[in-house]
Amino acid sequence: MKKYYLIIPIIGILYLAGHLISKPAKKWARAHVNYITEVDDHPLNCLNCHLYEKEEGPIYKILNRQYISPLNLTLSKEGNKMYVVGQEGNVLLEVDVTSGKVIHKIKVGEHPHSVVLNSNNTLAYVSNQWSDYISVIDLGTSKEIDSLKTGNGPAGLAISNDNNYLYVVNSFSSDISVLDLNLKKEKKRLAAGNNPTCAKISPDGNNVFVTSRRTLPMPYNTPPMTELTVLNTNSQYVTDRIIFEKAYVMENVAFTPSGDLAIATLIRPKNLIPSIQVEKGWMMNHGIGIIERKEGGRIFQFLLDEPNAYYSDPFDIAITPDGKKAFISNAGVNVISVIDIDSLRDFIANTSEDSLKMYANHLGISSKYVITRIATGANPKGLSLSPDGKLLYVAERLEDRIAIINTDNLEVSGHIDLKGPSKITMSRRGRRLFNNAGRTFENQYSCYTCHPDAHEDGLVYNMAAIGRNITNVQTLRDIGDTPPFKWNGKNQSIHKQDGMRFSKYLTRTESFNYDDLDALVCYIRTGIKDIPNLMYNPDENLTPAQQRGKAIFYRTHDNFGNEIPASNRCYTCHPPPYFTNLQMADVGTLAATDDSMLFDTPQLNNIFASSPYLHDGSAPTLEEIWTKFNPEDKHGVANDMLKDQLNDLVEYLKSIREADYYVENPETASDSLLSYH
Repeated sequence: MKKYYLIIPIIGILYLAGHLISKPAKKWARAHVNYITEVDDHPLNCLNCHLYEKEEGPIYKILNRQYISPLNLTLSKEGNKMYVVGQEGNVLLEVDVTSGKVIHKIKVGEHPHSVVLNSNNTLAYVSNQWSDYISVIDLGTSKEIDSLKTGNGPAGLAISNDNNYLYVVNSFSSDISVLDLNLKKEKKRLAAGNNPTCAKISPDGNNVFVTSRRTLPMPYNTPPMTELTVLNTNSQYVTDRIIFEKAYVMENVAFTPSGDLAIATLIRPKNLIPSIQVEKGWMMNHGIGIIERKEGGRIFQFLLDEPNAYYSDPFDIAITPDGKKAFISNAGVNVISVIDIDSLRDFIANTSEDSLKMYANHLGISSKYVITRIATGANPKGLSLSPDGKLLYVAERLEDRIAIINTDNLEVSGHIDLKGPSKITMSRRGRRLFNNAGRTFENQYSCYTCHPDAHEDGLVYNMAAIGRNITNVQTLRDIGDTPPFKWNGKNQSIHKQDGMRFSKYLTRTESFNYDDLDALVCYIRTGIKDIPNLMYNPDENLTPAQQRGKAIFYRTHDNFGNEIPASNRCYTCHPPPYFTNLQMADVGTLAATDDSMLFDTPQLNNIFASSPYLHDGSAPTLEEIWTKFNPEDKHGVANDMLKDQLNDLVEYLKSIREADYYVENPETASDSLLSYH
């Protein structure tokens, strides 16, 4: 029994020690939180950073959940079955529409994107964006029976009317795979726009329209231009590349039943004017692009926005079988915009050509064709209409449910619960905030708008005075352990980056309250992962060119035998696993309009997907970093290299994978340093 008596004095000692150190501990904690948040009144809640932001392990599993996150969906020919792509759950859900119950949950590849059915509803095809293949699902047995290899990042799908061909949009390699479904292999691959995501086949079956999200390569400091690619299904060649000027993030497209019009969702950014214009409605506008499908057909852009209300992040579009209404999911404001197509036609017919061009920027014109807005749950994405057009089904991605809208009275008539986790974790709450525009001036844009898929939009922005400090958007993938933030490194934490600084320079409204800010930071730190580099390094075996480029990356002497100063070696500033040393540097790339400053060393993980390059986006390609913007060898010694050597270096840089790979395989880095010194 004596050993139990020892517990009492031990507890007393611990209590006394805690009492003695509580004041200095609290003082230290207060100073620490003040440093992280850059304010002096953020609550002292250690759990938010040191518990909820765990990225793995048993605590992470206890605090977090595996959500379904429905993205796209389609209905069977009879309308009695619904097939829903669960992007986060890596599943295809089969739903009985009558009972509103999930009857099958079919495991597919990683990060699935879209689903289409063949004409007799016996097979479903699911694109697996992070696995580079199509899952073939037997709808009789509800099992995956085959897989079809594609290009990199398969997303949008369209199937030919005769069921012989599947057209697959490869979002990362920016091309279109034409799959022969009888031979079960790729027949050809065609170039598309930049980062295409959607494919829709025309009512007559003769064309496939492919939308893209990122701008085409443009001269520096000029507005974006985005391509809609037109493929002829008979010749299986691209017959047109329709350019939408001053627009990007063209997520989806739909046809009127007669096929005379194609309507696409898009965003019109004003990225080259000072960001203070957000208060005047001139930062981001959201709308539609219209294509007249006839000889000499015209292209128009109209806004969905209103003078004091913006309908950010339009995603999908569905048009009723009678061609009277179009429904557009505005994912950033949780509404469905309803368009009267007859009114839209009348407006076009009775307006001059010059006026129609001017209306692309007219905030007051949406009242001519927008009937109403229908509120939904968090982050509405994919849409699908019942065969008779009476019901619209909406994938509420961050609710794990499907909303049902009556298309006659334009009201939500019910929901289908997809049986995701009932608990809303801190990370999930942060993800809702990330995808919602409610914190910006009049809902003008969300975090997602400039960071689609938590990446970056490929644009540069004027974030300060006119023409000064043009800023290239940086990816948010896997940035939690790479402080400081901003190109000038002035934000030591994500809390500061997304706190007062965010409201001062970007939202022009109230900043996040502290609970919301903690949730947003939690999502950014734990919920955003980098993609696998299946395009340039799919199997972790480098090509001969990449191996030669790796040797150059880790070299210590130039071609003439001169030792390269340690501070000017590639790997010094860009060591694995994040390929950044988290330090500031002068690499000789300050522009004449920049303030004098050093730059934060950026991470290089999956750098192939982040063009343009440098702090101001002035280098459209990796090659130009050293051929045009490094005349004095301040950005690594490179002027001694032969063209073939530079090509090899670029090939290696493109092969750099997600940070987790180098964390799990530390020998990759150590072997490099040993081999190339």
